[in-house]
Amino acid sequence: MSKEIQDNDSKILSDAIVEGMQENKAQDIVVLDLREIESAVCDFFVICQGESSTQVDGISNSVVRHTREALSEKPWTIEGQKNSEWILMDYVSVVAHVFYHETRSFYDLEDLWADAKRTDIPNLN
Repeated sequence: MSKEIQDNDSKILSDAIVEGMQENKAQDIVVLDLREIESAVCDFFVICQGESSTQVDGISNSVVRHTREALSEKPWTIEGQKNSEWILMDYVSVVAHVFYHETRSFYDLEDLWADAKRTDIPNLN
């Protein structure tokens, strides 16, 4: 598969993850494009937060459901579902992070990957 096709597939997947997050009213969604960073582990990080552990769990379930229905994609692995403070869904080329709002500010992934091209997605109200 050519890099151009792979990049496009990763972008389509990251967009579908954003849609899945929005379906469950995720807040402060940020897409970090890591494709130009040599040491990056994937093409995109998609980061959001929920206001409760119940919402964090619901957002992650919504992402899994939406990507499966829209693209027939499922995560390679999901971590963090036991405490629902930081759920990581690894789709290989895209990694989705769903944080409880206090946990997100503690880890501050956006600052850690500040070299990435950042896109802030407006909250849906």
